[in-house]
Amino acid sequence: MNRLFLASLLAVLAASSALATDRLPVVASFSILGDMVSRVGGDRVAVAALVGPDGDAHVYEPTPDDIKAVAGAKLLVVNGLGFEGWMDRLAEASGYKGPVTVASNGVIPRKMAEEEGGHNDADASSHADQAHQGIDPHAWQDVANAVTYVKNIAAGLDTADPQGKAMYDANAAAYIAELEALDAEARSTMAALPADRRKIITSHDAFGYFGAAYGLTLLAPEGMSTESEASAADVARIIRQIRDDAIPAIFVENIKDRRMIDQIAAETHAVVGGELYTDALSAKDGPAPTYVDMIRHNIGTLTEALAPKR
Repeated sequence: MNRLFLASLLAVLAASSALATDRLPVVASFSILGDMVSRVGGDRVAVAALVGPDGDAHVYEPTPDDIKAVAGAKLLVVNGLGFEGWMDRLAEASGYKGPVTVASNGVIPRKMAEEEGGHNDADASSHADQAHQGIDPHAWQDVANAVTYVKNIAAGLDTADPQGKAMYDANAAAYIAELEALDAEARSTMAALPADRRKIITSHDAFGYFGAAYGLTLLAPEGMSTESEASAADVARIIRQIRDDAIPAIFVENIKDRRMIDQIAAETHAVVGGELYTDALSAKDGPAPTYVDMIRHNIGTLTEALAPKR
């Protein structure tokens, strides 16, 4: 009896090991893309996200393990739009010559407007901001754009692993239906807020697509990259605008040091409305372990802080 049980156990372990070996190795540049690839790829893929939960892709420095992971990948999935300024160097260092899926292909890019008193001089512009060339790379913050991401990811997987096409396409269709429902939920929830309660401050300018899609006006003391350092003039401008426009709440981000936001809150008596997830998911036991959870968390945090107090 014990021998039979042991033989069965060894067979199961061998089958599991073979399945793990047979999975398509895919490298995604950061955690949000990693989650999307996992949803589309299911059990056929083994996904590694280079920039993990709560990580800041703007300032990320690849490691030797990253070089090894990219070298062994059969598909590389990146955001594009200048978001991963370090990716070309990493791919070159790894010798990777395989297919690359740019998840944002087909998205209409949002241009960053020059703000009066903002980062206009050469010293204030970060390397990452220059790489963006005035394009906002945070397109996933509009859920309608996430649908485009999923379609591109599915197409990339179909090409890299044609035998899995039927499963990838089915998973993508189910995921897209979920995202379309989430997009409708976001629109209806944010539309319920009074017009004079729809201005917020965030740490860096990552919510432009979200604001345009769901009717919020967003301001940030830093630019589109977290490498941008807010000047004293930037902070003073934000403080004036909070006071002039009676902005109801300011928010910290999971990838950012909150001290600057706390300083602004102390000087304006604005409410710190909570933590938003912008460029990275949370850990698995956090409030935003998946992209869908992240959007729902952000919607809930925003509406709780911005809804009129009775």
